Amino acid sequence: MGKKDCLFCKIIAGDIPSTVVYEDEHVLAIRDLNPVAATHVLILPRTHADSLSDLEKLPDNELCALMRAVKKVADKEGLTGGYRLISNCGEHGGQTINHLHLHVIGGEQLPMKLLG
Repeated sequence: MGKKDCLFCKIIAGDIPSTVVYEDEHVLAIRDLNPVAATHVLILPRTHADSLSDLEKLPDNELCALMRAVKKVADKEGLTGGYRLISNCGEHGGQTINHLHLHVIGGEQLPMKLLG
């Protein structure tokens, strides 16, 4: 399921500590170590896929669980005024860790500019 050299796979395996916000059998949601807003949570599928360009590695039920986790995290974090959902894909898209993950960003008025 995971890759030995993948930071997020190590976090999912419990080898590296993190602050868990939500988890179920398909996903793990953790606080970002370098938040760009009051709330910044990363949602990681437990099965390794490099990015959105690698979705064929995830079964449909895991993709569905990943998307459903967005609402669960937003509700748990009290993001009633809205939030931004981002998934960087590839080097040109700003992806720095090659494990599919979604950024849930909110808790304050976000600027209209793409990434602040």
